[in-house]
Amino acid sequence: MQNRITELFKIEFPIVQGGMIWTSGWRLASAVSNAGGLGIIGAGSMYPDVLREHIQKCKKATTKPFGVNIPMLYPDLDKLMDIIIAEDVKIVFTSAGNPKTWTSFLKEKGITVVHVVSSLKFALKAQEAGVDAIVAEGFEAGGHNGRDETTTMVLIPALKEHIQIPLIAAGGIANGKAMLAAMVLGADGVQVGSRFVASNEASNHMNFKQVVVDAKEGATHLTLKELAPVRLVKNTFYNKVQQAYAEGATTEELKALLGRGRAKKGMFLGDLEDGELEIGQVSALIHDIKPAGEIVKDIMSEFNKRKAELSSL
Repeated sequence: MQNRITELFKIEFPIVQGGMIWTSGWRLASAVSNAGGLGIIGAGSMYPDVLREHIQKCKKATTKPFGVNIPMLYPDLDKLMDIIIAEDVKIVFTSAGNPKTWTSFLKEKGITVVHVVSSLKFALKAQEAGVDAIVAEGFEAGGHNGRDETTTMVLIPALKEHIQIPLIAAGGIANGKAMLAAMVLGADGVQVGSRFVASNEASNHMNFKQVVVDAKEGATHLTLKELAPVRLVKNTFYNKVQQAYAEGATTEELKALLGRGRAKKGMFLGDLEDGELEIGQVSALIHDIKPAGEIVKDIMSEFNKRKAELSSL
């Protein structure tokens, strides 16, 4: 399958694995890349030296392209960028910040730059900044999300009317049917996050993987908008957040409740009660844990099957 995304990244299938914190290490990234997609190392939960180690191990585990996702609010951003350059990373996904800050610097080094957005306003800013492609993430997605709550089904065609560069759809995509729908809406490829949380190679705790598999429709909710909107599994910590809202908690009180290391506690260490468990709405459609390579194959197999069925109508 050849299109603007496969050509841009030099990959076989237009499937990008989301660079998720506490989940997307070198094992997951290399497995997805080896299967024909684009694996992404999630630097948001890594100290600089840890990121360097994951990049080096990923290079040994695959000869195929892979990238690194860097949230631009990271406190040691300069150090991460130095490592990106030193380790000769070819593809960088930026998120949670102004794309103008680093895009020119990275592109001058010959790096392909992709920026994650949740609205047309920021998509236009990213395109103006000179990024090579855009990930448009709908309200359904897990983790940190946009404030406008625009769904993927609305966001993709809205951006397609105004964006000339390649467009990658994210949010609510875990199978071939959703991938086909996103591309019919105008996407050139898809970014898949939650489905890869429930993979053998994901670095998050098995307890969290099982929560994803067991999740039903309505198991998640977007909250903490005063800080940074985040979609969470409804657990004890989530209930504490809702109680705080009911009692009229201030922004500072919400920050104190969140504390430090809450996401690590939940997703990486497996505390299902007091940990922060970030996952998308599509978790309701994920029913098993399997190798990442099989997930890529399953998505493409169903995509081709559904595409053929539509063509025969």
